[in-house]
Amino acid sequence: MRLAVRKESRPGERRVALLPSQVEPLVKLGFDVVIESGAGVQALAPDDAYAEAGATVVTGSALSDADVVLHVRPLQPDDIGQLRQGAVTIGFATPSAEPDGVKALRAAGVTAFSMELVPRISRAQSMDALTSQALVAGYRCVLEAAMRLPKFFPLFMTAAGTIPPARALVLGAGVAGLQAIATAKRLGAVVEAYDVRPSSADEVKSMGATFIKLELEAIEGAGGYAREMTEDRAKRQQELLTPYIAKADVLITTAAVPGRPAPRLVTTAMLEQMAAGSVVVDLAAESGGNVEGSVPGKDIRVGGATLVGMADASSTMPVDASRLYGKNVTELLKLLVKEEKLDIDFDDEVVAGACLTHDGAIRHEPTRQQIEGDNG
Repeated sequence: MRLAVRKESRPGERRVALLPSQVEPLVKLGFDVVIESGAGVQALAPDDAYAEAGATVVTGSALSDADVVLHVRPLQPDDIGQLRQGAVTIGFATPSAEPDGVKALRAAGVTAFSMELVPRISRAQSMDALTSQALVAGYRCVLEAAMRLPKFFPLFMTAAGTIPPARALVLGAGVAGLQAIATAKRLGAVVEAYDVRPSSADEVKSMGATFIKLELEAIEGAGGYAREMTEDRAKRQQELLTPYIAKADVLITTAAVPGRPAPRLVTTAMLEQMAAGSVVVDLAAESGGNVEGSVPGKDIRVGGATLVGMADASSTMPVDASRLYGKNVTELLKLLVKEEKLDIDFDDEVVAGACLTHDGAIRHEPTRQQIEGDNG
């Protein structure tokens, strides 16, 4: 079985789907591992390290004769066109945002596993790439804020006087939000957090932060995620959050609804009430933004605050992000191999749940309805 590791081609992407230390377990599974030259360079994994680990390094594309392809970002239609019928791909596919890629996978007869679709159940935790990459992104958001804030995060009591700690507010208490809370606390900030799911209150408190309770109904979705809110509720939530945002030195937004644009939590008018020098980091900028006006990869001045639109957040820390991601894809791949042969068992709920396309059909029902509804 020939397994190819793609060199990521999208601008800003520095991760790789497999590190050299993760090659040997796949060789033991029966794979001939092929790495596209330069695939791991930005994650500090040179070609020589892969060769020493037992992989074959090739110049140019390794897609055409691969049985399995590992990738990070979604494959482009041109890449998919190189794959043989029946090939297996494992990586992020962002099906709701990249329908052309899904159509290409279907047309090519590729069996594509989307890391976004891995079921959120106990036995699939080691395969949950959304969680592993959110961990990295949440940590990075706080570092970005700390570098821009013209104040200390921690309390300092000195002979020259006392410097009060920074006040940080985190909106969204999923994995990224909880990691942002933990990191801000480690740096010494006083942290508050809000999430539409009251069930997240205990997790927030366990990180040492104060959970903000608003007089609003709960919004709890499937799999522990939040679901979309009505326009009236969103407006009322903004009104109630405004005084908390006004007193924050740092605002970090991490809210997401799977398969949907990011919910708009913060308006320009709300930001204009923040003090001069305040920093706002919008982790959701690439998916529409939690904050009005945020632009991925850009710093924008809004009143006295700096609005940072995060882009490629996990890729800014490619070594550990790749380490975690490589473990995720490897664990999923193990479910697809029996006795050194590919054996895709759709009776396995993880395999079935993560599969996007197979044998010329779209297996993920919401994606199928979206695409076929668009006459795809």
